[in-house]
Amino acid sequence: MNPVAALTDPVFRLYLGIVSVVLAASGGVLGVLRWGFRKEIAAVWKTYRSWLIIAPLMLCAVWAGRVATIIVFTLLGLVGFKEFARATGLYRDWWMTGAVYIGIVGVALTTLLPSPHGGPPGWYGLFMTLPVYVIALLLVVPIALNRTRGQLQMLALAILGFLYIGWMFEHLAFLANSDHPYAYILFLVFAVALNDVAAFTFGKAFGRHKLRSNISPNKTWEGALGALAFSLALPWLFRSTLPHFGTLQLVLTGLIVGVGGQLGDLSISVIKRDIGVKDMGTFIPGHGGILDRTDSLIYTAPLFLHMVDYYYRIW
Repeated sequence: MNPVAALTDPVFRLYLGIVSVVLAASGGVLGVLRWGFRKEIAAVWKTYRSWLIIAPLMLCAVWAGRVATIIVFTLLGLVGFKEFARATGLYRDWWMTGAVYIGIVGVALTTLLPSPHGGPPGWYGLFMTLPVYVIALLLVVPIALNRTRGQLQMLALAILGFLYIGWMFEHLAFLANSDHPYAYILFLVFAVALNDVAAFTFGKAFGRHKLRSNISPNKTWEGALGALAFSLALPWLFRSTLPHFGTLQLVLTGLIVGVGGQLGDLSISVIKRDIGVKDMGTFIPGHGGILDRTDSLIYTAPLFLHMVDYYYRIW
């Protein structure tokens, strides 16, 4: 991955063109609704303006190369964990929070650095076993500080924050070390975003039955099933970018995006409802926090990476 390779790669150029057309067309439609038909679309317009920043930044990170991609995704993971720590109260314990930050940086280093035993970029063996060492570090914190009161809750939050936000999300960055980084990363990011849009659209159009009323009252079974059907079709629509995938791999990819993406959204919603917040942050206007935007990717990235590795042994 490097800037020259990106601009000559047909997959990268395809996604660059699609994103450009979608953003331009969406802006045109919203403009007509706002100024032509005088519709009140302030909330949607705010969300769209954020996409005008998010999409180019993501494409620029992938265009800049492997190192830039890993660094950007790591920074997103760090900010996402900070949102989680602030919302849950873990941020009050700076020793535990600091240990998680160290763990996330450690995951990034295993993603960046080559294995001392040789092979492709990325230290895959240590990447997979690093949670053992980070959890061991977290368990040492209360011992070193001679604390007992409230430490079980802090430990549980720290371990969840590291594993779910730090380690699982970094699987997306680790895809930059694969033989098909543009195809894998761009498809996953693009497909997960479209899955969210499809769930919203089908839910608004046909939604009648609540999916999980206590967790996410606006989600419906109709929206979930419509998004699943749409996501199952996406790998076939983009089959030219995944030519080495067989029928089974294409179906599994659709299931990972269609089911895993929605489970990721619901998983963060469980946490938000339990602690009584609407959004995990305010970092992205119209979207909420980083976690509100990346929750589906957190869930799908590990499933997709290990599916690819199982069938094609890319590490």
